[in-house]
Amino acid sequence: MSGEEEENAAELKIGDEFLKAKCLMNCEVSLILEHKYEQLQQMSEDATNQMSQVFEKSLQYVKRFSRYKNPDAVRQVREILSRYQLAEFEVNCMTTQ
Repeated sequence: MSGEEEENAAELKIGDEFLKAKCLMNCEVSLILEHKYEQLQQMSEDATNQMSQVFEKSLQYVKRFSRYKNPDAVRQVREILSRYQLAEFEVNCMTTQ
């Protein structure tokens, strides 16, 4: 996107770096952070001492706002939405509402 063009998400004018980026849905981030948390629990009896405040808050956030909890449901949602040729950030917007 040239420096003269104004960005506008409604018209998908968000810059090439964003159009090409792979975005994760909250439910996907939740699965990743849950897995990391389980790893921390296995390494230490008190996993909460091993987590940073940012990690803990991020995990709480994505757990709270994840619409889909089951990994199979997450895959199905991504598969269904891929049929509509949406931009990655549009998929995220649809699954975060």
